Amino acid sequence: MTGYGIASFDSGNTKYTVEIKSLNSKFLELSLRLPKIFSEKEFQLRTDCSKQIERGKVNLSINVEQANTAAKAAGIDTALLKNYFEQLKAVSAELNEPAGNLLQLALGLPEVVKYDEETLSDDEWKLVERTFNQAMTAFQQFRRDEGDVLEQDLRYRIDIILQNLKLIEIEEPKRIPIIRERLDQFLAEAVGREAIDQNRFEQELIYFIDKLDITEEKVRLKTHCDYFLETLKNDDANGKKLGFISQEIGREINTLGSKANDANIQKLVVGMKEELEKIKEQLLNVL
Repeated sequence: MTGYGIASFDSGNTKYTVEIKSLNSKFLELSLRLPKIFSEKEFQLRTDCSKQIERGKVNLSINVEQANTAAKAAGIDTALLKNYFEQLKAVSAELNEPAGNLLQLALGLPEVVKYDEETLSDDEWKLVERTFNQAMTAFQQFRRDEGDVLEQDLRYRIDIILQNLKLIEIEEPKRIPIIRERLDQFLAEAVGREAIDQNRFEQELIYFIDKLDITEEKVRLKTHCDYFLETLKNDDANGKKLGFISQEIGREINTLGSKANDANIQKLVVGMKEELEKIKEQLLNVL
């Protein structure tokens, strides 16, 4: 969801610069920094951003640089200036204070000097709107480029999880003889081999091994990983959906670990968890 785009247009007398930046967020959080002259266009800008940016903490700023920065005063309200000046003189005399430069003070009081109100012409707005669209295009391209890199990384990490799953399938058949030997030796040391009821032992062993069976978890984990890769191919924004799928992948990996009862399988499960955590971190950047 991070993104950046900037565009400028210089008309000779005025330079317009539009900058769009975004960080990760579950929702669209839009912040605008505009010159006062563009206040009337804020709603339109918000609408345009909402249509093109689905999620992210977005900051949009428009900067206007005038070649001639001198302020143009429309005039001075002489009646008001005189009124302020006379009042200041009266107060100074009443307080026995030196008059000083009362005229300069009066000129700084409200409404004495009136400036031309800035208005946004249609031609000027068209220039700004075109610059905004250029910045938005650059912003979206930044996101697409970052998305391509993220997609490759996510595929790589899912592939590692699937490779570990294949290694677990190789290790799994080795568990049963080891478990059987371990239990047999334990009973022999505890009650003596001659006291063991072999039929009962076989029944309990089958029950115990059935509880450690991970066939369903392996199938579901493979299905979730395949679904994750399939969802990555879609052009729609699927960041939240990928997050939900990664949660399901995590559940199956955790269950595999709890039922493994084997050191080699546990190591492979730990490797899966490491890759899944990296996937979840990366998904924070995916729309």
